[in-house]
Amino acid sequence: MRDQLSNPENGVSSDPMHSAQQNMRKVLPKRFYKEVSTGERDGRFHVLLDGRAAKTPGQNPLALATGSAADLIAAEFEAQSEDIDPSTMPCYRLANTGIDGVAVDMQAVLEDVLRFCGTDLLFYRADGPEGLVANQRTHWDPVIDWAEELAGARFILAEGIIHAAQPRAAIAGMGVHLKTIDDPIELAALHSMTTLTGSALLAIAVWKGRITAGDAWTAAHVDEDWNIAQWGQDAEAADRRDKRWSEMSAAERLAKSLSRQA
Repeated sequence: MRDQLSNPENGVSSDPMHSAQQNMRKVLPKRFYKEVSTGERDGRFHVLLDGRAAKTPGQNPLALATGSAADLIAAEFEAQSEDIDPSTMPCYRLANTGIDGVAVDMQAVLEDVLRFCGTDLLFYRADGPEGLVANQRTHWDPVIDWAEELAGARFILAEGIIHAAQPRAAIAGMGVHLKTIDDPIELAALHSMTTLTGSALLAIAVWKGRITAGDAWTAAHVDEDWNIAQWGQDAEAADRRDKRWSEMSAAERLAKSLSRQA
């Protein structure tokens, strides 16, 4: 049964994030363990299933830098019933992505986050109606102001969808902080928050403890929530958003459990 949980699927992807996620798309294995615990070995923290260290789908040790991160994943294993359903284990999946994918090429993932800094959601403002414009200012401007202070440079805002090239100094300034991440799982969590919100600035603000994941989620959905207020929301869209929020919340918890940010 452990092979069902651990063996990677066939196929190779040049994208380290996608490659790791592909390994987790499997027929659900049965729960093969009774007890879940954690243990430290050689300075790393492991999730133990009946006393045996769990592995990733890529057959790498599921080893984490902190006990609190291991506890998050252990709790997800403990919550499984007859089957092990990775879709209900977002911290576990992020850890697998970090270990099996991001660790292979951390620079590529870092550069992807930096690309979001160049085309960030928060840079592109509506020219109306005034209520939407005001909501964007309320939720976005404080993050922009903070990010400019962090980067030591100004960002350029634009109305509509016309591309606004950002100053190299601003992108480089954000890169200085991102390069302090040496844990691939932490970087996987930050990347996940970036793609879920469409904003590296929001993700970095959560990672740095400036705002909460809930604050970032509200900011990322200002436009969508304005449209919902005018036209309503269908149940399928609401369900997709709820599932994405679960991923966002898990990414924040895992990042905070690993981060050295003050």
